[in-house]
Amino acid sequence: MTEAREPARLKGTTHVRHAPGTPCWVSLMVHDMDATQEFYRALFGWRFRPGPQHLGPYVRAVLDDYQVAGIGQLPPDRHLPIAWTPYLGSDAVDVTAEAIQSCGGTVGVGPLDANDAGRLAIACDPVGAVFGIWQAAAHLGTGLSGVPGTPVWYELLTYDTASVAKFYRTVFGYAEEPVVSADFDYITLHIEGRPVAGIHGVGHDLPRDQGPHWMTYFEVADVDASAERVTELGGHTVHPPCNTALGRMVTVADPENAVFSVVSRFD
Repeated sequence: MTEAREPARLKGTTHVRHAPGTPCWVSLMVHDMDATQEFYRALFGWRFRPGPQHLGPYVRAVLDDYQVAGIGQLPPDRHLPIAWTPYLGSDAVDVTAEAIQSCGGTVGVGPLDANDAGRLAIACDPVGAVFGIWQAAAHLGTGLSGVPGTPVWYELLTYDTASVAKFYRTVFGYAEEPVVSADFDYITLHIEGRPVAGIHGVGHDLPRDQGPHWMTYFEVADVDASAERVTELGGHTVHPPCNTALGRMVTVADPENAVFSVVSRFD
């Protein structure tokens, strides 16, 4: 079970370790690191510290001395989609990478060491959604949750849950809890009895320019104010604010068009 304790200064939860299969880190690779840091500093109050430079310049976002996310620099000649990528925990990245390939997925980067921080790989599932795998060493992953500016939920948006649920269940050992509905295709993924992520089958509503992809939700105090702030900082709203089972949320994009959601959870 994920060990946790209450932090000394913030009313959130700090994480000592993340159970295998749990989303344990989220990272963004961009072209303009300085501008991206300024955007998220202004939006979430993040500060930044240097991280491992194994794939180029990289920083870790920090809230009250707890690491919550990473931002890295893309090589100038790499014109890849800019996207927040969640990392799923593993006790043995090499074994997980083999399982991904044997279950119809693809490993595009690694496995490789991130200095003394840990070992990682970047993969995609059988229908093309990209995610990372993280085997912790010195860097345990996201250290804080439950306060504004921290990741609060991860959701795979795909064509339908049936096409990928078996893949994630086999590779990461998730227990599944489907939503029983004729018009809502959704499965909640559980690790050690705790919900950690979701799979949402959206069919033809999937954006053509994105395809299947993982969405990261960050907690904020005021969704509507955050959406306005995103626009002021050079981003834009992708889907307008609405109320969901998780809370009030809005999907936005930063100035490099990395899409993410912010949510204010209902009490």
